[in-house]
Amino acid sequence: MEKELKQEFAQLQAIYNTVIDFFVNYSFQLVGALIILIIGLVFAKRIARFVQNLCESKGIDVTLSRFIANVVKILIIFMVAIICLNKIGISVTPFLAAIGALSLGAGLALQGLLSNYGAGLNIILTRPFVVGDTISVKGETGQVQDILLAATIIKSEDDVRITIPNKHIIGEILHNSDQQTLLELSIGVSYASDLDKVNSILQDALDRHSEVSKDKEPLVGIANFGDSSVDFEIRAWVDSSRLNTARFAINKTIWETLKKHQIEIPFPQREVKLIPA
Repeated sequence: MEKELKQEFAQLQAIYNTVIDFFVNYSFQLVGALIILIIGLVFAKRIARFVQNLCESKGIDVTLSRFIANVVKILIIFMVAIICLNKIGISVTPFLAAIGALSLGAGLALQGLLSNYGAGLNIILTRPFVVGDTISVKGETGQVQDILLAATIIKSEDDVRITIPNKHIIGEILHNSDQQTLLELSIGVSYASDLDKVNSILQDALDRHSEVSKDKEPLVGIANFGDSSVDFEIRAWVDSSRLNTARFAINKTIWETLKKHQIEIPFPQREVKLIPA
């Protein structure tokens, strides 16, 4: 028992001596590496903030500006870490080889996640849409709230947050209506109606409607001739976030306008003739 205790004590003494020798030999290097690391972190943070402000001042999108700033920050921290390791006598070559091997294995295991990140990078660089745009993709429609490397977050008109993995956006048919959407409506009037008058009152009602964009003039015209009615088509630009609200309000206005001017909205009719036997 006493012999085992002496062996353990000797092992602890050896470890203690090794640690003491390391700090005696590398104390200045450790202090220097720590100082370099602290200065490097502060420098990286300030440079990243400077790069972001510079990009935003040049009119670059906020999402892309943040991405560029983060990349610059990571690169600076990586270089500072290499300098610190070399300062205390640790070779970084084995670490780089290990990182390469781990990256290969992680890439094979996380193909889906990496594809999302790759697609997110593509979105940030090419900017097919930006925060605030209204997009439709994979059957989902909403206003873009945030663009992340892994996913894009949109909010529907019903205030539902929808997270779409970026790999489902790149390569798909994407509809981007910016912040306004074209609303298309149709209304049929009697063949006995004064068509010029109908066109005029509908155009006037749309021009004065609060839900219709004042930046783009709404269009009203005869779309086709139905069996029982002359069909007018209405095309108006509305706020994408209020698409359904605008549809309901404009339909109500059309109904009240036609009713006020006593313009008939016909229902389908069929003429039946009895042939004598």
